[in-house]
Amino acid sequence: MHLSAYVRRLDDRLDTAAYADVDASENGLQVGPDGDAAATEIERVAFAVDAATATIEAAADAGADVLVVHHGISWGGIDRVTGRAYDRIAALVENDLALYVSHLPLDGHPELGNAAGVARALGVDEREPFGEIGPVTIGAIGEAPEPIAVDAVREELDAFDGNETGTQVFDFGPDPIERIAVVTGSGVDWLDEAAAAGADALVTGEGKQQVYHEAREAEMTVFLAGHYATETFGVRALASLSEEWGLETTYVSHPTGL
Repeated sequence: MHLSAYVRRLDDRLDTAAYADVDASENGLQVGPDGDAAATEIERVAFAVDAATATIEAAADAGADVLVVHHGISWGGIDRVTGRAYDRIAALVENDLALYVSHLPLDGHPELGNAAGVARALGVDEREPFGEIGPVTIGAIGEAPEPIAVDAVREELDAFDGNETGTQVFDFGPDPIERIAVVTGSGVDWLDEAAAAGADALVTGEGKQQVYHEAREAEMTVFLAGHYATETFGVRALASLSEEWGLETTYVSHPTGL
């Protein structure tokens, strides 16, 4: 498959253009050839949560032609290619490795997204879009098929890939839980929206100081399962999709503990 065709397929499937005005990340192809050079054939694609020197080198060692990540290296543009930016771009260019990034589009996709993956892992199969940011959404909300105990949710989250420190729980809501909202990564800012939508609990990655009091006053439970651990689902889903398109894939696991 040509690199240009692969990028176009991902952009179309993830509806990348819809997030252009609300996402600080430069989504799509961040590093790589365009124009005629993009007709280069690709065979193997690596997937990781973060674009860092370690994951770039691991992808190159695996013989990948493209690295697809959730967190890229350009957030509103790169002013100077020095220091860390230079090291990362140099590692990509020296290894002839393209970089494709999907941040908020991969959070909010109803099937391939991080929030959808977390909700599915918790047994929430009937989901609706949730987590408004401008005209788009980045999360999911739905009913568990049967009430689920707080401790059972914690155990499921503790088992997520990359959840190395355990799930922190602010247990101020009902037990068991029926309606669950999910915004992965740093999603506690959507607690009020979750409460307004009738959620018993909000599942996200990391918190802020004020979420303790906000959760208590809203009588909701908040689960903090780790930024990294809640955002492995999207890139894994893209790996499976890429295999359906006839490409070889490899997954680079590099948990941060955060």
